[in-house]
Amino acid sequence: MSESILTRFSLGLAGFFDKLEDHWSSSATVRRLGNTLVLVFLLELLLIEAKRQGWLPDFLYPYVKSTNYFYAVNFAFTLLLVFEVVELVFSMAHSVARSVGKQFEILSLILLRSSFKEFTYFNQPIDWQEVGEPMRHILSDASGALIIFLALGVYYRLLKHQKITSSQEEQVRFVVAKKVLALAMLLVYTLIGGMVMGAWLKTGTASPPFFQTFYTILIFADFLLIFISLRYSGCYHVLFRNSGFALSTVVIRVALTAPPYYSAGLGICAMVFVLGITWAYNRFVPVAEASC
Repeated sequence: MSESILTRFSLGLAGFFDKLEDHWSSSATVRRLGNTLVLVFLLELLLIEAKRQGWLPDFLYPYVKSTNYFYAVNFAFTLLLVFEVVELVFSMAHSVARSVGKQFEILSLILLRSSFKEFTYFNQPIDWQEVGEPMRHILSDASGALIIFLALGVYYRLLKHQKITSSQEEQVRFVVAKKVLALAMLLVYTLIGGMVMGAWLKTGTASPPFFQTFYTILIFADFLLIFISLRYSGCYHVLFRNSGFALSTVVIRVALTAPPYYSAGLGICAMVFVLGITWAYNRFVPVAEASC
């Protein structure tokens, strides 16, 4: 009886997750998110100009960090990344491999954001005698983002979805389990966002670091997904692939806090590692399945 109640509860959560995903991916929501980014960007530009002219009210000073217009780009781009991470959480319910790809998409965007952030250190008008180090950081992060972008194209071409379950009933249970996990991650993501927003409103500083904190929790979610998948398949090649993907998440997490040059290098190494796993998995999976 208790198992039946748990099953119905899980199905109810999965159904709620489906409704959330349908709403999030609807064209109306996409338009609203786009409009939000435009308004935030324009508002930030106005606030920066007000600070430059001395018109900014005192209570807003802690929230407008710079008089450099490029800070508005960094602020709006950060908000875009917040939306992209929601997409990442939704992708967890569909495919481990697709979720990993989404993680690298976000990493490439974070590297681009780091490039834009370097522009906030430029004086206006730009003095070329003072931009040597920021320009090297920009080129490093932008190059890393481009290489990951190109590698993702190869990765998605290699991607083949292989069912690890032996029956339709098991497949349904596995999908429901992934949706429940993704729903829990959405809740955690919302709580972290609330904590960061509360700290920002109180002190003007985002603490704890938003993306680093979430990626740390994502590591444990990836390992939990590995253990869930073991209920349906104990094959070595499936375990190795999923564990390798989890390792790439760890490297991404380190890359997020690494200094310039290292962050791009770690991201590229993790991407190459995932490409190698994917190629080997596709190449040898028929042989490996025969040994299960």
